[in-house]
Amino acid sequence: MRESNDDPHAPGHRGHHPLPDFCSAPVIFALLVVGAITVTVMWLAPNNSHGWRGYSVGMLFAEWLALVIGVALCKLSPLLQRLPGHAPYAGVWLAMVAIVAGGSVVVHWMDGAMQMQLLTDTTGDFVQNNTAITALLGAAMLRYFYLQAQWQTRLAAVTQAQVAALQARIRPHFLFNSMNTVAALVRVDPAAAERTVEDLSELFRAALGEHSTRDGTLGDELALVERYLDIEQLRLGERLRIRRELHDLPADYPLPRLLLQPLVENAVRHGIQPLREGGEIILRGQRDGDGILIEIDNPLAGTPTPGGHGHGLDNVRQRVAYRYGTRGRVTVGPIGDRFVVRLQLPGQPGPHARTDR
Repeated sequence: MRESNDDPHAPGHRGHHPLPDFCSAPVIFALLVVGAITVTVMWLAPNNSHGWRGYSVGMLFAEWLALVIGVALCKLSPLLQRLPGHAPYAGVWLAMVAIVAGGSVVVHWMDGAMQMQLLTDTTGDFVQNNTAITALLGAAMLRYFYLQAQWQTRLAAVTQAQVAALQARIRPHFLFNSMNTVAALVRVDPAAAERTVEDLSELFRAALGEHSTRDGTLGDELALVERYLDIEQLRLGERLRIRRELHDLPADYPLPRLLLQPLVENAVRHGIQPLREGGEIILRGQRDGDGILIEIDNPLAGTPTPGGHGHGLDNVRQRVAYRYGTRGRVTVGPIGDRFVVRLQLPGQPGPHARTDR
């Protein structure tokens, strides 16, 4: 069954531009900062007759309006998202202007009713000025949010293309070597040959599967790694030794598919294959707070393998950065006579994370 693309957040969805998450702390914080900057700039303007008292009242008024706008847009977002085309942004802009106009009327009335004499403008001027400022700043902010959404959409498309490129190819030399291994085992060990074919089938299912761009789980990825290592074990024999130090890893942890397998393949290709005596690959993993920490450790070959570790590692770095944001880290480099790739992934996805990848 072909997967539907009705998700408004999907990169391929055309004619719909998702609104920012007005319920999130970063967006609320941005509204508060814009309000504070606006009041400060107006207070610092030449010929401003308001003192610290006016600045304090203006800051309180602006921050109160920013909070009201944030809460209102948080509640209205599900309804606004259903509007076609650019209408959600127009709806947000109208809501912001209406809230500020209404809030200005209420505040001016309260100032007069309580005889505080904090406001010197008439009701009409006070409402008109605040509404005009909100209309201009609101349009600028929404333009920024729109451009940010467009940038994230393009980034998602590039990332998905890179994921698809990785998943759509298993290196030809790996396929040929595996098929030669199967051919050699057919007469000697038919059962091993059958297991190798099954392992290859699972690898290609993960690489070419229709839904393989969606997140899998850590358990699925580790199982795929084991199938890959089983094939290479048959090919390399005693030259390939594996040590597993995987302590209490959560098997249901969401993980982009084929994130670990290319790193393990790099370890075999660049760390074991060039060495006549082979070597040991160490797979380490443990919980790291709410997240996980995984290390792939292989020996450093004396002569670098053509192609190095670069392409696969760059791909993994980009996928981790997009999936987990700044909280996901990939560190790579030699430690003594070993080459270590370290993945530190958070317990929850980062701000740009999407589960449809």
